[in-house]
Amino acid sequence: MPGLPHPRSVANVDTEALAGLRDSFAGSVLTPGDPSFDDARTIFNAMIEFRPSVIAQCENPVDIARAIRFGRDQDLEISVRGGGHSVSGMALTDGGIMIDLRRMHAAVVDPDARTVRIAGGATMSHLDRATEPYGLVTTGGRVSTTGVGGFTLGGGSGWLDRKFGLAADNLLSVTLVTAEGSTVHASNDENTELFWALHGGGGNFGVATSFTFRLYPLATVTAMLLLWPPEAGPEVARAYRDFLETAPDEVGGGLIYLTGPDEEWVPGPLVNRLTCAVLVVHAGPEAEARAVARPLLDLGHHAAMIEEMPYAELQCMLDDPPGYRNYWTAEHLGSLPDEAIDLFCARAHDMIVPSPSQHVLFPQGGATARGNQDFPLPWRGAAWVAHPFGLWEDPADDARGKQWARDIRTDLKPWSTGAVFLNFIGDEGRERVVAGLGADHVERLETVKTQYDPDNVFHRNHNIKPRGV
Repeated sequence: MPGLPHPRSVANVDTEALAGLRDSFAGSVLTPGDPSFDDARTIFNAMIEFRPSVIAQCENPVDIARAIRFGRDQDLEISVRGGGHSVSGMALTDGGIMIDLRRMHAAVVDPDARTVRIAGGATMSHLDRATEPYGLVTTGGRVSTTGVGGFTLGGGSGWLDRKFGLAADNLLSVTLVTAEGSTVHASNDENTELFWALHGGGGNFGVATSFTFRLYPLATVTAMLLLWPPEAGPEVARAYRDFLETAPDEVGGGLIYLTGPDEEWVPGPLVNRLTCAVLVVHAGPEAEARAVARPLLDLGHHAAMIEEMPYAELQCMLDDPPGYRNYWTAEHLGSLPDEAIDLFCARAHDMIVPSPSQHVLFPQGGATARGNQDFPLPWRGAAWVAHPFGLWEDPADDARGKQWARDIRTDLKPWSTGAVFLNFIGDEGRERVVAGLGADHVERLETVKTQYDPDNVFHRNHNIKPRGV
């Protein structure tokens, strides 16, 4: 059946068809042996070593349609690359064709309508830098290198979601190329079932070529990064939990165990050692942020970085470095009692340190919880998200790093809602995919999938299977 995975070497791809694709392509078509091939196939997780037979670097939607047809005609598995941040390497295919969208990142802002239309291969940096001159923002990912496409189609949680809602909540329209190579527009007025499915259903229904988002006026944000030694963690975590119970929606951030950065403002005993941090992101000026965060500032932190800055600067402040081996997962919590905090903090000592790994508790609530409950985003009602985010260099640490993340989930299971933000996990089995979409939404999603991708061409994702496959 066309589109199902049959990894094959480039030697088995019809050379005449490949030449025809190159001749008709506005972008570049790469195969193993081309000088830029290895750079083009490199993704965020260095643990993934898949090698496509063909990389189609698309310049426009016509290129995308041609790449899809070529892949199907040649019986090649198809993957789609935007930011390349999927922890399980879904952007890559082993022996198939990777549709690379990164050349497609243009953005057009309408400051009067407070909207932005941005191409499907853009990163958060492209989005944030485009809206910055107008003093407008929308909820984006927590690092600037995250792809807008995968982030949004999975729901999209970021620093400003308590104030402005998830990225999906601010999605006004999507244009995509289907498995048949046709262009489809989806909005509240057009192809409404598809538009509903794109609010959490991921890349199951086609290749998104553009997104239109609602924007909000916001001149600056304030970031506070407060550090303590790890033994202070349980006390700090309790105070942070209590603070969030009454904090305004303008407050985002998280409690994070991390390796203390080698910065002038960080005292020597915390540098390159396990450190407990609170990041407060406030959608407003510093004076207002300090007043709101006074309960945390009075805890006696050992180091602090407090700065008012443009939102786009915040977005790249904590960028995760590429080139590391990755493993992440998540557990969404309905409550955070003292027992859960103690277990969470104890597991921090199992982290690989020094490394860029992070052991995070993200608060939800606010506009995230108040958003459309009909969308296939069942995790949005959780009060907290525990997100072990492991990065390390040595393959010998793989088993240890993965077990650390899994142990955190096991510890916190008693308080889990059962739902999960699929962008925060890799391939954890069918049950977790259903948990991420909501069991009551799966049949409806399968109907949409069957209409737009009946052969499951787009299965390199948290897959929704069409009926009959």
